[in-house]
Amino acid sequence: MARWLKTGIPEDTKRAHHNQVRDTVTKILDDIERRGDEAVRELSIRFDNWAPADFRLSDEQIAAALDEIPDETLDDVRFAQAQIRNFAQIQRDALTDVEAETLPGVILGHKNIPVGSVGCYVPGGKYPLVASAHMSVVTAKVAGVERIATCAPPFGGRPASAIVAAQHLGGADEIYCLGGVQAVGAMALGTSSIEPVDMLVGPGNPFVAEAKRQLFGRVGIDLLAGPTETLVIADDTSDGEICATDLLGQAEHGPTSPAILLTTSEQLAVQTMAEVERQLETLPTGEIAGTAWRDYGQVIVADDDDETVRIADEIASEHVQVMTEDPDWFAKRLTNYGSLFLGDRTNVSYGDKVIGTNHTLPTRRAARFTGGLWVGKFLKTCTYQKVLTDEASVLLGEYCSRLCALEGFAGHKAQADIRVRRLS
Repeated sequence: MARWLKTGIPEDTKRAHHNQVRDTVTKILDDIERRGDEAVRELSIRFDNWAPADFRLSDEQIAAALDEIPDETLDDVRFAQAQIRNFAQIQRDALTDVEAETLPGVILGHKNIPVGSVGCYVPGGKYPLVASAHMSVVTAKVAGVERIATCAPPFGGRPASAIVAAQHLGGADEIYCLGGVQAVGAMALGTSSIEPVDMLVGPGNPFVAEAKRQLFGRVGIDLLAGPTETLVIADDTSDGEICATDLLGQAEHGPTSPAILLTTSEQLAVQTMAEVERQLETLPTGEIAGTAWRDYGQVIVADDDDETVRIADEIASEHVQVMTEDPDWFAKRLTNYGSLFLGDRTNVSYGDKVIGTNHTLPTRRAARFTGGLWVGKFLKTCTYQKVLTDEASVLLGEYCSRLCALEGFAGHKAQADIRVRRLS
């Protein structure tokens, strides 16, 4: 039986906070829908103290932002985007259109059609999350999306130059300096100055995630990406220092980011907890990471590897990092995770920034039923059918007529019967 050496805040406390977020977001979206740009401007002033003449950046502003970035940094951005673009292209190449003759004279197929327009949200209020621009913009571009609009909040009272550079180099068609619910609301609902999009993608804080949830149906979304989650699975071949480093490396995302150690070694569990406290004393982002660890961190000691797999799949974490004697053993058995990081040579930070896989991933146990953002999310797989001969239409029509009668659909039956009558 597994033992919890450390737990986070109670579930009912989390639920109460979520309900508060939900109600706040509903009011904001209603306001944007009623008053458009006027509401967006007021909200931007209220939350970001930001009210430029135009939220959309001009070509001159974009060029000025790139001029502020050192050449080495731009090269780093290009390197990261090249890795993401390459893997997205590999994924895109795996998605082929199909067409087959399933009966004599009956042709069925499907086409993979890009979404027409996408709004990419790039978080940047607390940290300028440059990598999030790569993940959404570059991937949408590879999918063939015709119009890509991006929004990121101001950072330090102005557009974040590094984010602007990443959005531009990634291929964004429209770049707005606008954050929070007002950004995703404006992109989804449209205003007099922002044309609505067909789909919203990108991570964000709990308010942004809730806004996407409420907007789903009016527009498509990638997934509900809430606060970053990490699960470290480790055994006695690992050590407390690296486990603590990898837990805090994700806890620093925000004060509500769960970081969990799941291990079969109680000694490692105790060492890791002590090492977390030691590292928090010197970590520059220790205040945020420490709050997340205190309120959402967990340490679980399982009896054996099979129980470890069962608990990990129940948690269904966004990131699962495996640092054990045989990581591949877990890779073959784990089924619920956003992305898997195998062995101590890799880590979640590589996936977040540079390795090439997408870092927009399912949270809050959504990994039980979906994967993360990838090139396929921007494609609609649409079927078509074609009947080439009279004989094929009659064959289908006779079956269809009887099946429609079985269900009582007289109009459906008539569609089949007229073709049987005319083509027989």
